[in-house]
Amino acid sequence: MTATAARYLYLARHGQATDDESALTEAGRRQAGLLGERLRGVPLAAIHHGPLARAEETARLVAEQLDGVPLKCDPAAGDYVPYVPKREELPAESADAMLGFLGGFPAAEREQGPGLAAAALARFTGPVAGDEPRHELVVTHNFLIGWLVRAALDAPEARWLGLNHANAALTVIRYAPGRAPALLLFNDTGHLPTELRWTGFPPELHV
Repeated sequence: MTATAARYLYLARHGQATDDESALTEAGRRQAGLLGERLRGVPLAAIHHGPLARAEETARLVAEQLDGVPLKCDPAAGDYVPYVPKREELPAESADAMLGFLGGFPAAEREQGPGLAAAALARFTGPVAGDEPRHELVVTHNFLIGWLVRAALDAPEARWLGLNHANAALTVIRYAPGRAPALLLFNDTGHLPTELRWTGFPPELHV
């Protein structure tokens, strides 16, 4: 029987991006650097990131604070709609607004999203082969973090909606052999000063 060990999956949303999303803002670069400092001492085997510039730049700035952790670009860590729910899966009062919101994304992001989301679950979750635990960071986007947290909690597929993640915040999920996934940390911004938390979100979400 093949031995398996625990996987510790660290999830971070990219830092704050410019309006055209072509790069990080100065605040976004600070967020990324502080995230890297937070992760010093974690035995990361790899930093995976999506192909878009804001995720790649965040991952690179994080890596600069660490010691030789390899960077790996993966489309499964990209920005896409992982699942479009049916109207009956949503609260009646907000179904129109939610479906309208999702309908505003490019068709490619909605059509390719479920396949990429399945690939993300296959590549980044579950125990790992061997005797040694593995620690990996995925620098990605708000939607995928919500999807992976939803899956870890075995929640309905539509529940990825509304799981908001701050720029450069940290979530950690542990996948141990023979156990349900454990959400160890969610949306932790303790490494960021107050002015760098919840950038881009409305005041009612600033906690």
